[in-house]
Amino acid sequence: MSPASSLSATSSPMDRVNDGHPLHYSWVFWFMHRSPGSKITNYEGQMKKIATFSTIEEFWAVYSHINRPHDLPAISDYHLFKHGVRPMWEDAANIQGGKWIVRVKKGLASRYWENLVMAIIGDQFDVQDEICGAVLSIRNSEDIISVWNKTSANGRINLKIRDTIKKVLSLPNDTTMEYKSHNVALRDNSSFRNTDVFR
Repeated sequence: MSPASSLSATSSPMDRVNDGHPLHYSWVFWFMHRSPGSKITNYEGQMKKIATFSTIEEFWAVYSHINRPHDLPAISDYHLFKHGVRPMWEDAANIQGGKWIVRVKKGLASRYWENLVMAIIGDQFDVQDEICGAVLSIRNSEDIISVWNKTSANGRINLKIRDTIKKVLSLPNDTTMEYKSHNVALRDNSSFRNTDVFR
């Protein structure tokens, strides 16, 4: 009996390749880089979609082939967002939301990012569909991790997200974290200035 004859009439080898452990949501990895001193005039146009995945197996197939954060040049960003949500303040899923910000010493971003990504795709935040995505920003003097959520006005949910970030990243209780709503970001055209600081 040939290996092909053991397949049922309704399945194909590709079906078996695509079988896996489904995630609750499909996710998309994005990448953006700009040269030092250059301005981005078309933010969405600068974004490069890396891959979409919806199973654990697809995630590892993608993740094992992308550069680790410590290998990225300065002023680079990785974005991980739900499929259908653009990593932009103006997106309908993001516009009423905001983001938690953690500033990270150089050398720690790779481990923190991997832990955060796995927590997000594994639904460890336990806040239903509130998490939109996460961004890792590689900069010259520090790296910045942010977790985007849908509803900036929901204080209870926001604090739960903050506490989960601390737990997932094993951050000390006295770690300074910042929160910024996307409406404020749109007004001051800044990702990381004029944030609310939480100690």
